[in-house]
Amino acid sequence: MGNNNDLPRHIAIILDGNGRWAKERGLHRSAGHRAGIERVDEVIEAAAKIGIEFLTFFAFSTENWSRPKREVNLLMRYLDDFLKRRIQELHKENIRFKWIGRSDPLSKKLQKSLLDAQALTSGNSGMTVVLALNYGARQEITDAAKSIAVAVSGGSLDPADINEQVFGEHLYTAGLPDPDLLIRTSEVMRVSNFLLWQISYAELYFPQKNWPDFSAADLEEAVEVYRKRERRFGRVDARQKDN
Repeated sequence: MGNNNDLPRHIAIILDGNGRWAKERGLHRSAGHRAGIERVDEVIEAAAKIGIEFLTFFAFSTENWSRPKREVNLLMRYLDDFLKRRIQELHKENIRFKWIGRSDPLSKKLQKSLLDAQALTSGNSGMTVVLALNYGARQEITDAAKSIAVAVSGGSLDPADINEQVFGEHLYTAGLPDPDLLIRTSEVMRVSNFLLWQISYAELYFPQKNWPDFSAADLEEAVEVYRKRERRFGRVDARQKDN
């Protein structure tokens, strides 16, 4: 599958349904988060085998801080443990890790783990795994606008030169291609403030499964669905040009 030219280059995934998965099994929500983090391993491995170049996980939004403090603390601990446990393996597999999101109010300990993971894998040339943690698209766009305003006021940027490319260079995702395919598990059909600028032309896919049940086979199915769709980017269907 990895040799096909019509593969999505960048897949972004909203990891939804951890709490519902736990509730269906009579477990605490924290069990769902733990299972969800463990599922990340399988999907990373599957994406690499398929030939995906960039894989982004939306793990925690800026709005998620309103959840119960105990739940948030456990999730952050699970994420920190995952990084410390898996980053050496990802490094050996030539996978590059990148974190996007705001630093505050993440703990200094977790920030260090994220930055250390980035630094360790920065020279790798395989698939790039992006973790959107403490991320919100509106906040990202606001931060980009502020950054551009500073550049303009400082004289390093002419307002006349501001275009989509320049704006994109001030986003957290600067240097990354826009997602071709956005997957949100748990059959919830909204994007929830995730990569709003970047997914303008992404194909959307909403499987019924909760994230902890989303397997390598499910990822392969999502890619096959993507490959059957025609991406026109506003152009007329080639089959209809002469009609």
